Amino acid sequence: MLSLYNDLTRKKEPFVPVQEGKVGFYSCGPTVYDYFHIGNARPFIVFDVLRRYMEFSGYEVTFVQNFTDVDDKMINRANEMGITMAELADKTIADYFEDADALGIKRATVYPRATEHIEEIIALVKKLQDTGHAYEVDGVVYFDVSSFPSYCKLSGQNLEELQSGSRVEVNSFKKNPLDFVLWKAKKPGEPSWDSPWGPGRPGWHIECSAMAMKYLGNTLDVHSGGTDLIFPHHENEIAQAEAATGEPFVKYWIHNEYILIDKEKMSKSLGNFMTAREARKHYSPMAIRMFMLSAHYRSPVNFGPDGIQQAAAALERLHNCWSDFTYAVANRQQSTGEVDIILQFMEKHREDFISAMDDDFNTAGALGHVFEAVSTVNGYLKNSDTLDKRVIDKVDRFFKDIDEVMGLLRIDSKSESDDSEIEALIARRLEARANKDFTTSDAIRDQLASKGIILEDTPQGTKWKRKI
Repeated sequence: MLSLYNDLTRKKEPFVPVQEGKVGFYSCGPTVYDYFHIGNARPFIVFDVLRRYMEFSGYEVTFVQNFTDVDDKMINRANEMGITMAELADKTIADYFEDADALGIKRATVYPRATEHIEEIIALVKKLQDTGHAYEVDGVVYFDVSSFPSYCKLSGQNLEELQSGSRVEVNSFKKNPLDFVLWKAKKPGEPSWDSPWGPGRPGWHIECSAMAMKYLGNTLDVHSGGTDLIFPHHENEIAQAEAATGEPFVKYWIHNEYILIDKEKMSKSLGNFMTAREARKHYSPMAIRMFMLSAHYRSPVNFGPDGIQQAAAALERLHNCWSDFTYAVANRQQSTGEVDIILQFMEKHREDFISAMDDDFNTAGALGHVFEAVSTVNGYLKNSDTLDKRVIDKVDRFFKDIDEVMGLLRIDSKSESDDSEIEALIARRLEARANKDFTTSDAIRDQLASKGIILEDTPQGTKWKRKI
């Protein structure tokens, strides 16, 4: 049974969703003013795997990831570029999908944009005001932190210490320095929407609460994000939502740790900032994905060439095993024999993989069991001239299961027509080699190489695989 470390209770708990068999999962998405950075890539990848594992385990998952498409950064960048905020959002969201798809991140069920949910946001702010949890000053609406006694229950911070040492922007109109903005009054040159408090736009925190509850109801099963979002963003989400509904907002709060670069937290001020787009220029997207999954999500990881190279080598070993297995299935005779021990090994590898994933989705531990299976399969292929049908089925199911969860092999990502084209070119190359037409043979090899196809000539024929 899956268990998750719940940051709200600060302990690992069995996962029991609100509605049996179904999961409402909200994961904080990017502010779409620029390419997302490699630090964002970590939660996008690891929580993609958690979502995949829940689906693999039989849950029907509604996965919601928002796009923040209105805030100060959006407005400033759009003005710098001489385009509208909406045009900037459209371009950046398209860039997001290009990078996310390359990293193997499965599309969410819903991608709500803040600007498309102004009606829900205004309704939530109005409800908070009507129930005494919010107040308006000159067109700005603030949440009254003092009206919510359990404020800071997620972060565990001391409210009195926060108040006395607050560095929150000084504002004489606030009742409390920790009170936060729900609705901002319009400023010159900014987009705005009509509201009961005059033209303006939503604050950052209210967006997620309104959109999450619209698609997942008053109580979510899972809400995820980076640890940097715990305070104040997620703390404020809880206050808004629970003050409005009187119900628990989220059952399981889960957060990933930071990405480090040169053993320091990545930040623009330190000059060690890297976007996912830039990282993809230097490293294979799947190697980046493997790297992110090679450590437990609650442990910080140091992003750098050594770690990525190790991840790439591990990924190549996995791909080579799958390639060798599929080639053997296509080119060796099938037989029956004494294979019980191999079947037992493969079943144990699968059980161990599931056990690791059930333990707070420990992807690092799970991958360790995957590579134990790789060793078992490699040994079987090396020592067997023929293949047993039972072993073929067991190994095939294992690889497809771990790919369904981890998304590292992309077994079903290429169409049969792509494979047929490659096979046809290989057949032409073999014919050219047989006719000693090495010019044509080399040209076909180069053509395939340009498509990322690597050929290996063996005594049994030519094997091919896609470059990682």
